[in-house]
Amino acid sequence: MESTENQKKKVPAGVDGDTGGRIKQLFEHHGITTYEANQRMGYTRTSKLYKVLSGDVRPSYETLVDILSEFPDVSPDWLLMGKGEMQRPQVAKPAAGPTGDNTQVLTLTMGLDGVPNVELVPILAQAGYSLQHNEAVYLEDLPKYRIPGFEQGTFRAFEVAGDSMEPTIRHADVVLVSWVENPRLLELGEVYVVVTDESVMLKRIKQRITSGTKEVLLFSDNPHRRPYDMDMADIRQLWRVRGYVSRYIPSAPDLTTERLWEVIEVLGLDRNEVRRHLDEDATSDATL
Repeated sequence: MESTENQKKKVPAGVDGDTGGRIKQLFEHHGITTYEANQRMGYTRTSKLYKVLSGDVRPSYETLVDILSEFPDVSPDWLLMGKGEMQRPQVAKPAAGPTGDNTQVLTLTMGLDGVPNVELVPILAQAGYSLQHNEAVYLEDLPKYRIPGFEQGTFRAFEVAGDSMEPTIRHADVVLVSWVENPRLLELGEVYVVVTDESVMLKRIKQRITSGTKEVLLFSDNPHRRPYDMDMADIRQLWRVRGYVSRYIPSAPDLTTERLWEVIEVLGLDRNEVRRHLDEDATSDATL
């Protein structure tokens, strides 16, 4: 049996007294027993991990290397010193880029429970996001939240800058968005966060995107902003707006407007068709 002194020599610098507890938490996270972990790491002596988990001994350097090799997603800082989150920032599988012929890789950060975080990109951080949206170090520094109803899927949050989407979405509102892996499947008429190397913008997309699409027309809800073309090759990410958080509380509905819609319905006119004509008129009269 090794002496206590020899055991201490094998303990890597920086390992604290609760490393065994975190190893146990790691096994529970992956749903495996200590016996199964012993087998996965090829240990013939089953007591090896039991002593570590019980706190009788600290894990040796070799044991820690085995654990990090068997569970490559675990953060070494968390395992050794309890710093940060259990899982290191992970890279998702390659996803079809907006151009359809290049490859995009989406970088995520994970919570202790293995569920991706919802990172918030504030207005002041968006210049950096344009260039560093797939840099794990950059994403680690962003604020992270858990939002009810947004647990299943890949989500992000962006603070809105400017008035281009008013009155629908206002300056400083926060939009909650889901990752668009394949732009050919986007929903027509929905609002999207469009990320390029130069900017992060919020726009409405009304056209179908195919493998042959070279440009996409981006619309604003503000009638004083004209739509403009964007080269598909310039788009790095697309995120579909699923909801938003706002400090603005709308006033009571305009009874005159409501009455007008009632008259339109009595006349048998289609609301969407009327809106379309109004949008077309507003666009033709708008100035940059």
